[in-house]
This record gives sequence, C-alpha cells and structure tokens, in this order.
Amino acid sequence: MKKNKENLKGMKEEELKKELVTFREKIRVIRFKAEGSKSKNTKEESTLRKQIARILTALNNK
Repeated sequence: MKKNKENLKGMKEEELKKELVTFREKIRVIRFKAEGSKSKNTKEESTLRKQIARILTALNNK
C-alpha cells in the first residue's frame, strides 16, 4: 500500500487523515507483536514511520 509523493499531493485532506490513522494503527499492532515475539519484517515499522511523516508533510503543506 505504498503511495508515491505525487499520489499524496493529489489526495484530499480527509483521505490523508484516514491513511494517517490506518498507518498509526499498523505501527501500534507491530509494537505489540514485537513484545511477544520477533517480527519477520524488521524494517516494516521504520517504513511506516516514514510514510506517516510523508503524510504529515503533505497535510502541513495544504
């Protein structure tokens, strides 16, 4: 569910906020999984954080 920078600029504010909520929920789930066992994809959390930063930047530019 990766989005390019151009796609983020073309999205409406409501859509960006929905994406932001879903990514934050995914990070929360990954953190709780990490407490119990090792994750298969170790870079997943960092890529989600970067995606959240891109969304916040797009929101602040609007």
